[in-house]
Amino acid sequence: MKGITFRLAGEADLAALVALYDAAARWMEANGIEQWKPGAKGEEHFRLRQKEGEVWLAEAASRRVGAFELWWRDEPAWGPQPPEAGYVHRLMVDRGWAPAGTGRAMLAHAERRIAAAGRAWSRLDCVSSNSRLRSYYEAAGYSLAGEQPWKEGDDGSRYAVTLLEKRLGV
Repeated sequence: MKGITFRLAGEADLAALVALYDAAARWMEANGIEQWKPGAKGEEHFRLRQKEGEVWLAEAASRRVGAFELWWRDEPAWGPQPPEAGYVHRLMVDRGWAPAGTGRAMLAHAERRIAAAGRAWSRLDCVSSNSRLRSYYEAAGYSLAGEQPWKEGDDGSRYAVTLLEKRLGV
């Protein structure tokens, strides 16, 4: 998407990542979506994600307007898998500043990065009760790959997730 740039997040971006997450979690709560909780992901979470995978920031007009995590394995949701996919997590958009289409632009960037790494699949999951989010991902070309009857959250909660994937042109 024109006007949105991407860069890997660094140590100096940790507080901004936490703020993006908390704002997205508050928006979910205000809209009756039971998924993320404000305060559930702190700087240490994003520091670990940077160490074990990649955390990307989306910027427009010199502002951070979104972020996402890209993992190279996701056994809690997908089980042991060959190295054929990248796993998109925590797609976050700043609803006050992000231009329309920012979420799709972030997905497209993740898909390009996954393909550049030689992997044929982009995978993600969403809470099974979030039909709006599932529809959003399906409209972006993702297909149902399965259901995970439960996944354990950082707070010890358990919830069912829908597994979605998209074949990339690799």
